[in-house]
Amino acid sequence: MNKKRLLIVFMRNPVLGKTKTRLANDVGDRMAYEVYVKLLEHTHRVAKYAICDKIVYYSDKIIHNDIWEKELFMKAVQSKGDIGMRMEAAFAKAFSDGYQSVVVTGTDIFGLTTGIINMAFYKLKSNDFVIGPAKDGGYYLLGMNKMNYDLFRNKKWSSEIVYGQTIKNFGRSKYYSLPELTDLDTLDDVGYLIDMESLYNKTIQNG
Repeated sequence: MNKKRLLIVFMRNPVLGKTKTRLANDVGDRMAYEVYVKLLEHTHRVAKYAICDKIVYYSDKIIHNDIWEKELFMKAVQSKGDIGMRMEAAFAKAFSDGYQSVVVTGTDIFGLTTGIINMAFYKLKSNDFVIGPAKDGGYYLLGMNKMNYDLFRNKKWSSEIVYGQTIKNFGRSKYYSLPELTDLDTLDDVGYLIDMESLYNKTIQNG
C-alpha cells in the first residue's frame, strides 16, 4: 500500500430506478440505468491504473463480486447525510489513516482519464488543493493535503454555485484547477457520452 496517496471513488449502487434520476425523467429508468453502468465501467477503467491506493465508497452496501477488484480497491460504505457530510467523513478517515494526499471523484464524468487523476496528485506536490470544475457549476474532483472542513459545509449542493463556493473556501491557499468536464445528468449529456465513447473506441483501435 502507498500511504502517501489515496483515491476515493464515490458511487451509487447500480439499481434500476435509483440511478441517474434526472436523466431518467427524459429517457426512462432502463436507459438511465444502462448509461450509469457505462459510467461505472469507465470510471473503473481509468481509476485502476492511477498511481495511488484506491477505495470505493458505495452508497448503500458493499458488493464484493463486482467490477471493483478486491486486489486493487478497498471498499467501504458512505456515511449518512448529504454529499458534503459523506465526503467530509471519507476525507477525515483517509487522513486519520495516515494518507498525505487525498483525492475524491465520482462516477458521472465520462471525460475523466487516468492522466487527470495522476495530474491531480502531481499538482498536490506544489498546491494545497486541486479541483476539477464541472460544466454545471459543481466539481468532479477534489483533492487536498490536509483536512479542511469548510469545503464540505454550508454549500448548496447540486447547484451551479458549488464550485465558486468551494474556491472561496480555499482562501489564500494555493490551488490548481483541472480541465473542465461534463457531468452526465441530462438528455443532451447522453449525446456527449455517445460522442466520447466513439472517440475512445477509435483511439483504442488506432493504438
